[in-house]
Order: sequence, then C-alpha cells, then structure tokens
Amino acid sequence: MVKADLRSIENNYSVKKLFGSWANVPIKIFLVEESSHLLVSRAYSLGATDVLVGPTIQIKLLAALNNRMNDLGSSAKAADPQAAAAAGEFALASSFSSVSAAIPVDVESTKQAGRLIAECVAEHGLAEWLTMVRRHHEGTYQHCLLVTGVAVDFGLSLGLSRTDLERLCSAAIFHDLGKAKVPLAILDKPGQLDPAERSIVETHPLAGYEALKHVPTISPEILDAVRHHHEFLDGSGYPDGLCGNNISDLVRVLTICDIFSALIEDRRYRPPMSREKAFTILCGMRGKLEGALLGAFKEVALKR
Repeated sequence: MVKADLRSIENNYSVKKLFGSWANVPIKIFLVEESSHLLVSRAYSLGATDVLVGPTIQIKLLAALNNRMNDLGSSAKAADPQAAAAAGEFALASSFSSVSAAIPVDVESTKQAGRLIAECVAEHGLAEWLTMVRRHHEGTYQHCLLVTGVAVDFGLSLGLSRTDLERLCSAAIFHDLGKAKVPLAILDKPGQLDPAERSIVETHPLAGYEALKHVPTISPEILDAVRHHHEFLDGSGYPDGLCGNNISDLVRVLTICDIFSALIEDRRYRPPMSREKAFTILCGMRGKLEGALLGAFKEVALKR
C-alpha cells in the first residue's frame, strides 16, 4: 500500500525505484487524496493495481483487498509457495482489519487462501513452506501461516479425509483472529509478558470466536477450534478450562500445531528454534497434549 504525493517528481522516482525490487508483489494499492486525473494516471503508470481516491475508509480498502485477493486466488499457481503465502497474508490482513473495524470477515476469501496453502504444502512439502514463510513474513501473520502449513501436513500424514483436512486448514488460518483486538505493543513485545499483558493476550480466543460466531459459513467445529485451541487435557488451559473428553479431536490436533509453530517462528528478538528441540518440548507436555497424537506428529516435526 502506497501513500505518497505524486505531484512530486522525486516521490515518483522513489516509488518507481522501490517497485523495481517488488516486481513479484501482486497487489499494489495507491491512496490518492484528490480526484485528479494526473495523480490517478501517475499511480497506474507506476504499477498500481488499485487506486483509492479521497479519505480512505476501511470498507473501501477492504473491498479493494478482497477483490484483488479473489483475482490472485483464481490466477495464481496453487503449487507456487510464494503465491500461496501472499494470498494467505492478504487474506489475514483483510480478516484482521475487519475484526479491528467491527465489520464482517470475508470468510470465503480466507478459506480460498487456505486451500492454496494446502495444495502448496501437499506438492512441495513442509520444509520448503516453513523456510519460505519465515523468510518473507513476520509476527502474527507468520505464525498463522506456519500453523496452517504444519496443520495441513499433519492432517495429510494422519490420512484425514478431504472434508476434515479443509476443516483443519480453516481452523488453523482463523485460530488467532482474535489477536486483532490485542495491542501490537503486547503482541510484538521482545520478552516475557507481565501478568496484566498475559491476561490481555488470553482474551484472543474468545475475541476470535465472537468475530466469527454469526458467520453462517463457519462450521461449529471451526468455531470450537478458534475458541479452544489453548485448552489442555489436564484442564490448565484457557478460556474455559476444558479437560479430557470435552476437548475435540480437531482442537487436540490444532493445539499441537500451534505450539510447535510458535516455537519454530523466526522473530526479530530471537532466532527460530530447531524442529528437534521444539518437538522435545512438546514431548515434555504429555498430560496436557494427547500422547498418541504426539507420537504421530514426530514424523511431521522431524522428517517431513
């Protein structure tokens, strides 16, 4: 997204130079304050895919993102990791912006991005997906993309049906949507959170659930996963302190993928943990996580 005074020749030159290194970026939205033919023409000549004129309101921006997201989803090669990750990040950006603005989430565009990720991981494997996502994405979006890729690969290794795999993929890409309500200063804090900050972060499962619960195309299983992906078998999780048989199979699978992905993330303040060390930490959580699923996850964590 570009906001610059295009009357300035220097600014035009700077944008053109910048876009030279962004040739593969599929969506370039220019924000132009005046309805001027000259400014709009300059924006398109610099490579704009959309030009929004006047004070930019949230709805207009999201509509442009969603339209371009649909174009990208229909034209991108499903097996191209970079295209799949770009589709995923734009879908997440749109969804998070919708939650922040208290407007409906475009669920279908996000699900389509999930399908692209699933096809990419199935064809190229998990290792390439992890490497590409950590190289080009950061923060909460990186985490959601990692969780989605890991969940897809775990689902494939378990031999899930197509329907169950799509449900797991959607749950993974939506699971942290409630973090749109958490201040970035807390999400990106380079260190341990204090109790007050931790309590704010722990509101995100309910916030995500509330944002999606009235969407008719979201299944009860996905809603359950968004709300309960931080629950543990011993009842020590949140927000509802569920335990044992009250935790669904989908949630049990997603929780393992979520914790593993958090450990191997590449953050500004720390390098990614090795997959071997991350799996060792998971194994130390027996009693909280299902032992049989941890055993099945070993191949995903270490070999796939």
